[in-house]
Amino acid sequence: MARVVVKEMRAAYANPDALAAQGALEALAKRIQRSHPGAAASLREGLAETLTIARLGVPPTLARTLRSTNAVESMIEICRDHSRNVKRWRDGEMALRWCAAGMVEAKKQFRRVNGHLHLKSLRTALEQRVAETVTPRRYSADKEVAA
Repeated sequence: MARVVVKEMRAAYANPDALAAQGALEALAKRIQRSHPGAAASLREGLAETLTIARLGVPPTLARTLRSTNAVESMIEICRDHSRNVKRWRDGEMALRWCAAGMVEAKKQFRRVNGHLHLKSLRTALEQRVAETVTPRRYSADKEVAA
């Protein structure tokens, strides 16, 4: 059964149509609900977020990079290594300084993102999505209420 589930999940996430992928994943979650309720709940939990890349129409080369957490995990590990010899943390600012220093160190090991040529189209898609879904704040001095 595990092989079938993995195969269906890969096929759904490879589908460029986010609605079809969401339907396939919801059907899979429904099918495994009785035998594996934890797995079904986990699948449903982040369903909308995991399909964001497909919804934005990100090209496959960039999408493969964005689906992975490897770059972030690598940076976190380098930050940990960089600050592992600190024995006494004085305050939160000291922790932030060491974290920033670790990020500077991690920056030296970063490589160009696969699909970097598509980053401009990703930005355009994100800006369009925000413009469609986020209501702008409108401030009016006339509507202020005195306390």
